[in-house]
Amino acid sequence: MTYSEAIEFLYRLRLFGLKLGLENTLRLAELAGNPHRKLRFIHVAGTNGKGSTCAMLEAVYRHAGLRTGLFTSPHLVSFSERIQVDRQPIARRDVVRLVERARDRLGHFATDHHPTFFEVIVILALEYFVERRCDLVIWETGMGGRLDATNIVTPLASVITNIQFDHQKWLGDTRAQIAAEKAGIIKMDVPVLTATDEPDALEVITDIARAQRAPLTLVNRQHKAFAPASRIAIPLPGDHQQLNAALAVATIAQLEPRIAVTDEQLRAGLGHVQWPGRLQLVTRPAGRRLLLDGAHNLAGATSLKLALARHFPEARLTLIVGILEDKDWPHMGGILAPLARRIFCVPVRSERSAAPAELAATCRESNPRAEVQVCLSVQQALDRSGDDPFTLVAGSLYLVGEVMELLGLSPTDTVSEAHLNESFSKGGCGRTV
Repeated sequence: MTYSEAIEFLYRLRLFGLKLGLENTLRLAELAGNPHRKLRFIHVAGTNGKGSTCAMLEAVYRHAGLRTGLFTSPHLVSFSERIQVDRQPIARRDVVRLVERARDRLGHFATDHHPTFFEVIVILALEYFVERRCDLVIWETGMGGRLDATNIVTPLASVITNIQFDHQKWLGDTRAQIAAEKAGIIKMDVPVLTATDEPDALEVITDIARAQRAPLTLVNRQHKAFAPASRIAIPLPGDHQQLNAALAVATIAQLEPRIAVTDEQLRAGLGHVQWPGRLQLVTRPAGRRLLLDGAHNLAGATSLKLALARHFPEARLTLIVGILEDKDWPHMGGILAPLARRIFCVPVRSERSAAPAELAATCRESNPRAEVQVCLSVQQALDRSGDDPFTLVAGSLYLVGEVMELLGLSPTDTVSEAHLNESFSKGGCGRTV
């Protein structure tokens, strides 16, 4: 099997659809020798901020001398971004080897119970982290939590960043219902930390934590963890990142008796954290600036608006926007369009892309003074906006990944494997962005 064949094999797993539940993952883990029982985890769920919080936790523990595993999704360009050790993406030869091993196990499953893409890569990641003898794995959920394939682990701590509206088709139409799914990662007697501030969601999390005898820590701007986090110059801009940092600091403090971290290591980790595609400012050789931010749901769009007002108040923005049709794209367009003087509506590289023409109509209604154009591709939008000094790219991490690829900003040296994100959204109980 070549690397291209391994990626194509994973892509074909989209045929098996989305399956909520842990039966397949537990069976795969058993066939693999139960690697999840040989590792220590911090399990992170929530609507927004999961990836950033994971990146912060990983950076601190790596600076504390631990060998860290990091499992996140989706990837921006390369599949290998999902599985990292000490922030080094998994090598192609290891992907091939582990996919070959996974392929051999799939014969143990009937067609109507065939594992999905996400279930397969969860076990692939676990095996890799065991092989690399990781001291601690920062383990991000895909979608939800209770029935997410990542939920076969018993972590040192469970973290729930926040509860907002997203994936209602799968998680429920109320914050309480969504919270119940996210809080499904809470385990008996395992501490749980959350920055959730929605009362109905927090009530559910509190009740589940109490039932599981899980010590619950609520992190907000008044929490003692917020002070040290706010004093550290975090490279990730936005007030929401300060709260994510406080949540990471509180988690580290909670685990201090088991994993020691000095103040110096904490500062070094947070001060050097990197997480591409989230308020990432890029300056091109000719001086053109691009700000890349996924902002893939209403809460993300709102956070982006606040960050722009704080960090770029005088900027005359050009907006390149593309959103998936299963998001609340009309309201997201209503938030993003008033930020710009020129707007280019583009298709997202997904069969579920919202129609650019319909998105453009929403943008014109929300900002009648803006010049709004429909583009056939992202490349066309980049070309048309090439002379504009400040361009914001937002609406989906799929879109951000494509722009990074087109501009040569990919965090890895591979060609695009964005199609795996599409299979992930359909076939793995994972999130779509």
